[in-house]
Amino acid sequence: MNILAIETATEGCSAALETDNSCIHRFRVSPRRHTELILPMVDELLHEANIHMRALDAIAFGRGPGSFTGVRIAIGIIQGLAFAHDTPVIPVSSLNALAQHYVDRHTHVATAIDARMQEIYWGLFKRNDQGMMQQVMEEVVCSPTSLPELPEGDWFGAGTGWNAYNEELKSQFNSHLIGYSDDVFPSAKDIIPLAKSAYIEGNVIPVELALPVYLRNKVVN
Repeated sequence: MNILAIETATEGCSAALETDNSCIHRFRVSPRRHTELILPMVDELLHEANIHMRALDAIAFGRGPGSFTGVRIAIGIIQGLAFAHDTPVIPVSSLNALAQHYVDRHTHVATAIDARMQEIYWGLFKRNDQGMMQQVMEEVVCSPTSLPELPEGDWFGAGTGWNAYNEELKSQFNSHLIGYSDDVFPSAKDIIPLAKSAYIEGNVIPVELALPVYLRNKVVN
């Protein structure tokens, strides 16, 4: 199975390519440079793997939430790549990808991406029996001081929201927070396993149905 993935929803810009169970990837933290970086990353990966775009089974992308500009970049790149070769696409939550990074270390991950304007993009995930981080509540944009009710369990926090609103978030977990990482971004490498699972289950879509997820509709509208 050959799957290409890109992720540009936050300050991290990344691309990953899996071919025959071997995964290669590129990642850079370069705010406001995603447009100039992402296609060269894709070209490098295809050249390194010695495959052509037409050999891809699917293209996956981080659908957000995140930076409005970053999410739009991903949609634009996906449309350009997939339309040319009629390649199916797989949208993956950027929060889910963030949680997937910790699938081998933690069972429950509370993801928070700084949404500015005193808000965060918030999602809770639990590792399932197949080794995938699975959403346990609807992703929301909310104030870091008024989180939705937390399910039971011990949680690990991940994402830039834990940097921007550290004390506000920690205070709502009481003794159920076992640690956190506040300098990690969603990565295309972590999109790959989620995309493979979706592909096997038949959850692919034609590129014209690829849509961003912003969560903050009041700003978009």
